[in-house]
Amino acid sequence: MNVSGLIYPVILCGGGGTRLWPASKHVRPKPFLPLLGEETLFEAAQKRVVGDRRFAAPMIVAGATHRELIASQACAVQRLVIEPVAKNTAPAIALAAALLQPEDVMLVCPSDHHISDDGAFREAAATAANLAHQDWLVSFGIAATYPETGYGYIQRGEPLEGGFRIARFVEKPDLATAQAYVETGEYCWNGGIFAFRAGFLLDELARHRPQMHDLVRQAVERGEEEGRGFRPDHESFAAIDGESIDYALMENTDRAAMVRADMGWSDIGNWAALSDALAAQPKFCDSDGNVVRGHADFDSCRRVLAMSDGPRISAVGLEDVCVIVSDGEVLVTTREGAQRVGKLPGAVNQQTPTRGPCR
Repeated sequence: MNVSGLIYPVILCGGGGTRLWPASKHVRPKPFLPLLGEETLFEAAQKRVVGDRRFAAPMIVAGATHRELIASQACAVQRLVIEPVAKNTAPAIALAAALLQPEDVMLVCPSDHHISDDGAFREAAATAANLAHQDWLVSFGIAATYPETGYGYIQRGEPLEGGFRIARFVEKPDLATAQAYVETGEYCWNGGIFAFRAGFLLDELARHRPQMHDLVRQAVERGEEEGRGFRPDHESFAAIDGESIDYALMENTDRAAMVRADMGWSDIGNWAALSDALAAQPKFCDSDGNVVRGHADFDSCRRVLAMSDGPRISAVGLEDVCVIVSDGEVLVTTREGAQRVGKLPGAVNQQTPTRGPCR
């Protein structure tokens, strides 16, 4: 039995955020950037649960590369778990589960998402925790407010106490399909936030991904404590076939549930998504929907995002375009093309400019 009744947040700090290149780079990726104000997304993820007595201090799961960044921005860390290699979300979550007590309810949160209503998030977390205590694997279903094609969807099934059984998961749909999903009211976005009882998660992993389960257990048993941190065994963890928690468990278990969360969520997955999140703050947005971080001038522009860490951006007659100047790099993309930024050579290879700025 979980005597404390606490919810144990697990904040995942994986991924390179390459679709937000050139601002987001491997050495300082999206979670550690102050994209929406003075606070970074990682700092906001922690503060969302710190100070509420229902939550324990967060556990952070991250790679060694970002250890110093985490230390500089951490506000209250129960334990830092250093992944030897990146293996996607299922092994990372299983590591955290193996380091908790079996009856502990863990709340898995990405470090790089934006949530504007922290109160709604905490209430959804409490509801999800109640279902997790009943051995449901619980996903947050984000209220789908428009037909977004860049997100996965969850179809709700029969009602449960505070939530619903998940009828099915759907990968990123085309626009017509997404529109139909929104109109039915039966679908939510898959927000990548979960609640599990640690022991039941590991039981289900043993059932559906036995090799991953055994290698995670081995990595923990052979791992080493490092002060308030933990380093799993490299050889054991490297042998795991990486997989997302959705593919490994959520789409296979017969105990998948969801709670609906209307909390102003965005994954800030690309420049268009960031522009939308910033547009909700009047200090960044003008009457034509143009969004500015830094110094920019517009003439006859609509829905343009201009972000610069130095040089002025001047734009005339543009619509639905993002212009980013960061660390000597310049990116120009349409909103529609923002999903493909991560495939550019600069984003993939993290190239440095071969020429200085024009003067």
